[in-house]
Amino acid sequence: MSKPIAITGGRVIDPAQGIDRLADVLLKDGVVQAVTDAPGNAPDGYEVIDATGLVVAPGFIDIHTHLREPGLEHKETIATGTRAAAAGGFTTICAMPNTEPNQDNASTVEWVLRTGREQGVVRVLAIGAVTLERAGKRLVEMAELADAGVIGFSDDGNPVADPNIMRQALTYSQVTGLPIINHCEEPSIAGAGQMQMGVIASHLGLAGVPSEAETVMVERDIALAELTGGRLHIAHLSTRRAVEAVRRAKERGLRVTAEATPHHVSITDAWVYGLGGATPDDGALSTVAYDTNTKVNPPLRTNDDVDAVVEGLADGTIDMIATDHAPHAATDKECTYQEAAHGISNIETAFGSCMVPVHAGTLSLEDLIERMTAAPARFLGRELGSLKPGLPADVVVLDPASEWTVDPSAFFSKGKNTPLAGTTLKGRVVTTLYAGEVVHEAGVAVE
Repeated sequence: MSKPIAITGGRVIDPAQGIDRLADVLLKDGVVQAVTDAPGNAPDGYEVIDATGLVVAPGFIDIHTHLREPGLEHKETIATGTRAAAAGGFTTICAMPNTEPNQDNASTVEWVLRTGREQGVVRVLAIGAVTLERAGKRLVEMAELADAGVIGFSDDGNPVADPNIMRQALTYSQVTGLPIINHCEEPSIAGAGQMQMGVIASHLGLAGVPSEAETVMVERDIALAELTGGRLHIAHLSTRRAVEAVRRAKERGLRVTAEATPHHVSITDAWVYGLGGATPDDGALSTVAYDTNTKVNPPLRTNDDVDAVVEGLADGTIDMIATDHAPHAATDKECTYQEAAHGISNIETAFGSCMVPVHAGTLSLEDLIERMTAAPARFLGRELGSLKPGLPADVVVLDPASEWTVDPSAFFSKGKNTPLAGTTLKGRVVTTLYAGEVVHEAGVAVE
């Protein structure tokens, strides 16, 4: 095993244990050895990482990552995706099933898990499809995929539109104990929409997606979860009325959880103008408008929706942050807005984006870290997301005050598709350790 490590002098925030104090974190043989009471006293023989003035937390967990492999390696691979995850402070990521072939059978799931172990620099878990070929017609063999090791079931960008199929899936979730993760968007309402319906879409001449497309599906799935007693997880919650629906469901004690993305807590539909969130002073559009890197599903929403999502994170209605990291090849975005693929490559910018509401005073740093560590660990039902002695030595060192400029050309991900290019974020990942090994250091090449 590698030399034991002492991360000294930092502010240790471990929400799972209720820890928020100056302390040293000792790592040995790939597990956490201790969180000390007296900072600055590394034992002899330990390699020291000085975290003075920094925050030390459990490694982040992302339950919604697109790794694209197998089949779409020109967009991302498990090797590049996990390297990008490490740069973003993530030590556990869950691979979504929209690969080619889809993760709708045990052999593909087992291949993803095995490749993650062999080529990944962080932990890779797998999510199985809900239906065969994610076509919404026939359920997968859920018990077989559960035995293969999936952590849940999702048809990802294909909403489970048939309510009876969704009812069956939620019923089976009681058998497997695993959640059904739905992209909550009613296709018949969303139609051919390209961005959030409203004044900006009208100004740009783009078809809009009404917020009700999300609300209707969220309400339907909550009703089906209540009917079946099943375990429902709502992906990338993004509208005020949908947040309110989840809040009411939790008040009724239903088995409903939800996630929000970094972009839905930090940027709005105004970013489609290509002006970093500003609107044209004279109403005239420039050549930077129709920024295809802003095209994502669900779309970027209004300021009011962003406020509601942040409120939901702050009060616990929304359980966790999940990136929905969606890397694409350049050709997928270098086209018209209507032709462009949905998705943002954001796992490397996630922490900085999520610090926007923290610096605005609408979300505490402690709550943000909880939503990125302890909460997703509870969702997974695994002994992760904490610095408790004996748990895997997955640690991230953060500088909440560090300002840096987003440069997509420096991304480890193959996907350079981000609307944040040239944007200054405040909050940076300094060091990431997985199983006691340094897998990322800001500005340093890690083998």
